Amino acid sequence: MKKLMLGNEAFARGLYEAGCRVVSSYPGTPSTEITESAAKYDEMYAEWAPNEKVAMETAIGASIAGARSFCGMKHVGLNVAADPLYTAAYTGVTGGMVIAVADDPGMHSSQNEQDSRHHAIASKVLMLEPSDSSECKEFTKTAFDLSEKFDTPVIVRLSTRVSHSQSSVELCDRQERELIEYKKNPQKYVMMPAFAKGRHVVVEERLEKLREYAEVSPLNRVEISQTAEFGVITSGISYQYAKEALGERASILKLGTVNPLPVKLIQNFASKYEKVYIIEELDDIIETHCRKIGVNNIIGKELFGYIGEISQAIVAEKILGVTIDTTSFTENVPNRPPVMCAGCPHRGLFYCLSKLGVMVSGDIGCYTLGAAAPLCAMDTTICMGASISALHGFNKARGAEAEKHSVAVIGDSTFMHSGMTGLVNIAYNATNSTVIILDNSITGMTGHQQNPTTGKNLKGDPAAAVNLEELCHAIGIKRVRVVDPYCLAETEKAIREELEIAEPSVIISRRPCALLKYVKHKPALKTNADKCRSCKMCMKLGCPAISMKNGKAVIDHTQCVGCGICREMCKFDAITE
Repeated sequence: MKKLMLGNEAFARGLYEAGCRVVSSYPGTPSTEITESAAKYDEMYAEWAPNEKVAMETAIGASIAGARSFCGMKHVGLNVAADPLYTAAYTGVTGGMVIAVADDPGMHSSQNEQDSRHHAIASKVLMLEPSDSSECKEFTKTAFDLSEKFDTPVIVRLSTRVSHSQSSVELCDRQERELIEYKKNPQKYVMMPAFAKGRHVVVEERLEKLREYAEVSPLNRVEISQTAEFGVITSGISYQYAKEALGERASILKLGTVNPLPVKLIQNFASKYEKVYIIEELDDIIETHCRKIGVNNIIGKELFGYIGEISQAIVAEKILGVTIDTTSFTENVPNRPPVMCAGCPHRGLFYCLSKLGVMVSGDIGCYTLGAAAPLCAMDTTICMGASISALHGFNKARGAEAEKHSVAVIGDSTFMHSGMTGLVNIAYNATNSTVIILDNSITGMTGHQQNPTTGKNLKGDPAAAVNLEELCHAIGIKRVRVVDPYCLAETEKAIREELEIAEPSVIISRRPCALLKYVKHKPALKTNADKCRSCKMCMKLGCPAISMKNGKAVIDHTQCVGCGICREMCKFDAITE
């Protein structure tokens, strides 16, 4: 039976068919749907962990117990999980362990264009790279086999286009795997220096065996064209671009194992052609390897660069000098810049922060959109959890006066991910910093996943819920208060008061995400054109439901959820129920 599946769905199917037992991940676009899809198979236990480090450690523990295990994340999440990854390369596995990392060339939903192949190289583990949904499933199954064969975690590298595109997938039955017997083995799993020194030898010996495997792996495929004018070496989604753009004019070496890369296979392929193009997104990993092994008849980054995505059109233009015919629409599609939704509970808070003119140390989440006009209420965004630590450093550098004019903002899920330790630092090392936790009762940025504060697990079943107020008190923060961001006066008053207090404090801005299904909205508001003075105060909120037509404010009833913030803003009672 065949089925059209997203790459991420197919990956989850591969987990199921391979007999995976334990799945632990943290949501991060473009990887999220792997774990959401895996949770639909009752044969596998699946969970959202508080962060990627915990997820990987959970998968390692399950592997040591003798089960096939998996953890998934986006590229920046692998940074968080790097600590256990590098040591797991030393310990190896018992049951097969597979890691999915989804890179995001083009930064569709990310703060950088990190190339995760560097982590595979540095940690000295095997990395595979599929190019479509069918390969996502098959490579996942193969990854488990290779993990157990070579005693190593295996990383499968995806990208936005592979994760979120669809192709046909052959469905097979699940192959159940009995738990491998657990045996106490401290020399393998206790990584103190005396034992780790011996395991490093194992890592280097394994890497040599993996190099030998790469030379003969069926995951690496040579496609010879009898009319080829040149050769192409590529991997992942770039293979699809090359096939479509170049057709029979190129012979292709498609690499499925991207760490370690083969040597003789590449040398033999390249020797058949006067000119070989290296097509790879982001960094020059394959190109550098080719030059290192003496293959110099190659052309790569001087054509394709290091920034953004490649496409069929780019390949055709750069290599063939031709333009691919495209379909033009008679009407332009209107731009849809990212914006906080109508009724977003963060809007009122960010308006107050903008009004007060404070320095805002921001974090990763949909609330990052508070940086956009007209609110312009965000000064920095670095990485998950950095807002609190960065505020502490900012205030230590600039002193007491800065403490009265600066805050950190962080979502409830991000606070649980990596914000708590920053708050511990504020309490322990004493800055009079004000931290605002934006509690919208969900992980909003990646599509409404549960987190440790929501009271539900991945499958929606009841779970222990972290009490943010009690947690902050336990950390050492005495002043903790809750506000409703729909009430501008209350929110502004709380911010002003906490900034003046000479001790650390936390404000919890609490209201559920407006898009949650259980949230009941009030009727849409409307404007009275006769009362509207065209002052545009309501426009300062940046609400997508409000616009100006013929000089008067107009509310789109199909978007408005009746939150009432604009009504508070209007001084002329022109906005009514």
